[in-house]
Amino acid sequence: MIRINLDVMMARRKMSLTELAERVGITLANLSVLKTGKARAIRFTTLDALCQALDCQPADILEYVGEE
Repeated sequence: MIRINLDVMMARRKMSLTELAERVGITLANLSVLKTGKARAIRFTTLDALCQALDCQPADILEYVGEE
């Protein structure tokens, strides 16, 4: 299973959902789906924009955890 740690990175950068959505250029609704882990896929262009806006690596946002 892939865990999304977007909320952790946003907290570290002291960035709101609204600010991140504006920087990345996606809707609040789509960003919220990503943040809550309900997304089934993510485009590399979106991941690239998130990493650029949060000044991080993809592994800071996406984490693989084994099935429990």
